[in-house]
Amino acid sequence: MATLLNDSMTESLNVYADGSFDAASHSGGWAFVVIDADRQIHAVAGAAAGSSNNTFEVMSVVEAVSWLASEAPTAAALIWTDSAHVVEGCSRWRHIWRGNGWKRVRANSHERRRPIPDAELWQELDGILERSPQIRIQLCKGHSGIAGNELADAAARTASFATRSLGPRWD
Repeated sequence: MATLLNDSMTESLNVYADGSFDAASHSGGWAFVVIDADRQIHAVAGAAAGSSNNTFEVMSVVEAVSWLASEAPTAAALIWTDSAHVVEGCSRWRHIWRGNGWKRVRANSHERRRPIPDAELWQELDGILERSPQIRIQLCKGHSGIAGNELADAAARTASFATRSLGPRWD
């Protein structure tokens, strides 16, 4: 599939990633949509147990960069997310966290070396982004009529809803 994609792709892909979370069931959904020119070439969604909306926002970008690394490894890509947490984490915080051994370090010695929520996801995302400098993460305004963002949002909510209907999961 990667060869076929690479042969027919434009120079840059737009990927829209989003997450959805239901606190009552401690579960959520993630999704991403890949757009080449004006044509959707791939979309996928999934659901899992989790602890916060940020977990699923990060998970959606991890899934997107993993797909890009596997299916379109040489394509330049811009991943759009409506999560400022993800954009800041990718552009600034992950470099600091990596340097601190994936811990938060503060001036107050009683707060030093606090764990980073979703550290495993951030480490996976960091590794792929380090190997894939052609992938960039950008903020887009959510719920503002941007077609790719709306598609990813709907798919993440649908995946999250499917998980909610199964009831609480504590695995």
